[in-house]
Amino acid sequence: MATVHLFAGRRWTGWYNSPGAYEVAKQYGQIANSRFWDGLFPGAKCEPAELFGLDGRSGPPFFAARSGSSFPETPHLAHLIARRARNMDDAREVKGRRTRPESVTVVDLPFTPDTSVQPRRLRRHSGMLAVIPIAASFATCVLCALVGDWFCFGSIALGIVASGIACVIIGSGKLTFTHPTPARGVPWGDGILVDKDSGVVVLRGKEAAVNSITRGRFSLEYDGHPKFGAIGHCSVLLTLQFLVQLLLIPQGTLYGQIMFITSLAVSWVYNTYLSSIDREDLQTTALMDILKVQDHHLSKFVLHSRTAVAVFSCLSLQPHGTGPIHDPRKILDVLIPNDTNVWTRWKGLVVDKLLKRQPMQFSDADWKLEVLDEEESELLQQLLEDARDAYEGWEGGWYEPPMTVRSA
Repeated sequence: MATVHLFAGRRWTGWYNSPGAYEVAKQYGQIANSRFWDGLFPGAKCEPAELFGLDGRSGPPFFAARSGSSFPETPHLAHLIARRARNMDDAREVKGRRTRPESVTVVDLPFTPDTSVQPRRLRRHSGMLAVIPIAASFATCVLCALVGDWFCFGSIALGIVASGIACVIIGSGKLTFTHPTPARGVPWGDGILVDKDSGVVVLRGKEAAVNSITRGRFSLEYDGHPKFGAIGHCSVLLTLQFLVQLLLIPQGTLYGQIMFITSLAVSWVYNTYLSSIDREDLQTTALMDILKVQDHHLSKFVLHSRTAVAVFSCLSLQPHGTGPIHDPRKILDVLIPNDTNVWTRWKGLVVDKLLKRQPMQFSDADWKLEVLDEEESELLQQLLEDARDAYEGWEGGWYEPPMTVRSA
């Protein structure tokens, strides 16, 4: 049921005697909203999208490089993007001093979706595989009728009908992607997602494209909103299936009971297969399709120090053909909050190079200062070398930013 809204035609393939009817009824009955349904299916109320796992996860903080906006928490879609960045395998390594390796993933957003979009349903062979449990349920039902075991026949038939109706109605929800429309004249929405597991994710594109991730969401719309009475009736039917089967199966013959268990076993194997499909992978695929982001729009790099990560992120936010970002110091402070004399001096030098779009080349005069002792000067020299390595990795062919994004 959790992926029924993501697959084309999946809602029509639930006509088999499925186990776990009562658990499904308890979970999805919570969507129905009235005093009657609240009493019948108690529990915390939430939006359908959240119950189906299409919303509800929090994403990493976002910091805009040109508008100055910041969000301490982003929605579910940002979580999907960060997760996609974390799972990328084809990362390129940037040489430099080795401390703790961290990644920078650059995501170019070449397309601005409409403010409301219905994602294209995915097509997979799982729909064809549904023929197996459907055939098994109908076959065992017929075999019970041939031997005159009407108790088991009725139990299997009720399971087929209840599961099929529930799948049709629950799967009737309209999956919709929405995001707000930015004001006219706003700058590009370039910024960074800072995730402890995924490293830094650099988002580049128009404000409307970026806020599709930082402020967009998936939602499920059903007829009968906000009471969702049809889902409540489905949950009652599934509960009735559980109770009737509990009472009738012991009255059947041994042959009928074996047929009933066989239908459940085949359905359980199919349900296990469906559960093995990661629904967040499916959601990410749907999101990438909406944003028209393909593999060549994502580039992942591994750097070996936090200072190199910070400089590389800032450089990625101002690719060739664009002006400097609004406040590089803010991005550096986000990634490296240290404010000692050495770090303050380092940030000042790096910010000056970024604003002037100059190479990260430094001389002895930059780190040999009277206000710094010998150890501090050595540390500053090392940090400036990290900045140089990050610049060389970015400029020297490690990453050639696509020019098409800015001309869109």
